[in-house]
Amino acid sequence: MYKDFEGKNEAEALQKAREELNLKNDDVYVEVLEETKKGLFKKSYIKIRVYYGEEEKEDMAKAAESEVLPKEGESLSAESDVERKTVEFITTLIEKMGYEATVTISSRRDSKISLNIESDNSSILIGRKGKNLDAIQLLANVYAANIDEDVKIVIDSENYRMRHEDQIVRNAVRSAEYVRRSGRSKLLEPMNPFERRLVHTALNDFKGVETKSEGEGVYKQVRIIPTAKKNR
Repeated sequence: MYKDFEGKNEAEALQKAREELNLKNDDVYVEVLEETKKGLFKKSYIKIRVYYGEEEKEDMAKAAESEVLPKEGESLSAESDVERKTVEFITTLIEKMGYEATVTISSRRDSKISLNIESDNSSILIGRKGKNLDAIQLLANVYAANIDEDVKIVIDSENYRMRHEDQIVRNAVRSAEYVRRSGRSKLLEPMNPFERRLVHTALNDFKGVETKSEGEGVYKQVRIIPTAKKNR
């Protein structure tokens, strides 16, 4: 079993988990989902996932051990046909787009392979709201599935995906604070299923608001609704 908790820092979030779940120090396995450091115009924020129960802790520990990461300043060498051929495919694809790039393996865990694109034209390859990067990733997954249907390819460049996910969560939290304070609902911009799931998860335990998806098609919008106003 697991549950997500938020706080200004890990200690605060973990304390909330211990109090709510009545856990001791050695009863949990913690995974950091999102973290924002304190800055000039933003508060520090962290979201953790707390796994409790022996089976869940053992599964998480095994998953962490199974992830292979490169040494600092290095990349992983291809260990299979799907890795080698997918790296070559993406490199050739970008060349056909008219750009030069170096594609490396940044991590692997079970059937998930993470690749990184380094290029002087990274902003173009990422595209507006990451749409070009998503398109490259889609093509890479279609290609890789012909070699090994169980493999999932994740492609990033300049740490865009982490920065983008962090921005989505911070915007959701800011919007939720506005909704709770003003008592008015707010409709966020259209997002894909993964991005909407980030918002729903981030605000799942945010008191005073609830979320729901609206619209048709893949890119729907999340509406944040004040529960206090609803219950009057």
